[in-house]
Order: sequence, then structure tokens, then C-alpha cells
Amino acid sequence: MPRAAQPGSAASGRPSRETDAERRRRRAQFLRDLAEARALRARVQPRRAKAARLRHAMRMRTFRW
Repeated sequence: MPRAAQPGSAASGRPSRETDAERRRRRAQFLRDLAEARALRARVQPRRAKAARLRHAMRMRTFRW
């Protein structure tokens, strides 16, 4: 399968090397959107969200540091 062009590739018209600040800004925006989506999902599906929280807590309790 052919791979899609990377966001910073020459085909997109942007320089191939984005700055660290741009990358951090895009990552911060992505993480904000992800947190917002998770919060919305927890409000819309409270039972499933509770089960997911309990599964995550169990994983964290059984994880060896």
C-alpha cells in the first residue's frame, strides 16, 4: 500500500522540517481535543465510561514499576 504524504513533506508546500514550537503547539491542540472528546464520551456513555475507568484502575494496580 502506498503511504500518504507526511504533513511536513515537500508535497504539501510547507518546509520539510517544522520547528519544535510548531510541533509542540499542534501536539498540545491535539491533546486538548482528545481530552474534550473523552469528556464528551464520558458524559454521553456514563456506564461505559465507568467500566473503562475501573479497567484502567485495575491495570494501574497490577502494573509493576
